[in-house]
Amino acid sequence: MNVNERKMLDILRQGRDEFGIVATKAEFEAEGTRTDELLRLLEIANKAEVGLALKIGGCEAIRDLLEAKQFGVRYIIAPMVETPYALLKYIAAKEKVFPAIEQDDVTFLFNVETCTAFENIESMVDLAANRPGCDGVVFGRVDYSGSLGLGREGIESEKVTVAGESVARLCRSRGLQFVVGGAISSDALPNLRRFNAVHLDRFETRKMVFQSAALGLENLGVVLRQAVHFELLWLLNKREYYGIMHKEDQARINLLESRWKVLENG
Repeated sequence: MNVNERKMLDILRQGRDEFGIVATKAEFEAEGTRTDELLRLLEIANKAEVGLALKIGGCEAIRDLLEAKQFGVRYIIAPMVETPYALLKYIAAKEKVFPAIEQDDVTFLFNVETCTAFENIESMVDLAANRPGCDGVVFGRVDYSGSLGLGREGIESEKVTVAGESVARLCRSRGLQFVVGGAISSDALPNLRRFNAVHLDRFETRKMVFQSAALGLENLGVVLRQAVHFELLWLLNKREYYGIMHKEDQARINLLESRWKVLENG
């Protein structure tokens, strides 16, 4: 492990022991995480003894589910599930890839992140609560606020928070997990505590997943700043990794270009 990865490992270990971190997180969807990147993150997660949460590319992303199974992902999240039909597609896909005995080791979630999904939420949580179904909902506040035309400025608005409380209430009534993501920082703590008063299992930043019990910690703001540091280290690590790949053939390229000029002009 390089210097950045060791720092990331230290952050995760401390977060696991002191702040209720249960997983680090990657996305095949918005981040476009490559397989080699995922393997690096997976090694860090395994050494820190935390899980890996993976947002796949869509409700029927079979190849993504196969990779998630291969790498032992702990949480799988399907994005942009806006209708009962899309949720049925997701359920069918995970049933195809994961035999029943293997599903006990994975938590299957779907994102509610648009006003269309919110309009269909009651029928979708009913489907999720059936068997086969899935385990719960991730309320994506950034995209939900955007779908309402409020932008990032509306994430902590009453309208978004009340919608999240409504989804939490439905999940509680159906025995489903409820997770909140989207611009989680110290500013979000009052609204996270409102969700927790209704029903909340976990909340997540871009790269970390916390148990809801962490909301009772007085110094939670410290680790939320560390979550920003973790993401920065991850991006720096990516840049250095691909920078090395970019440079490793440069001497050979220069040699061949000089030879080609001679051959081309000869």
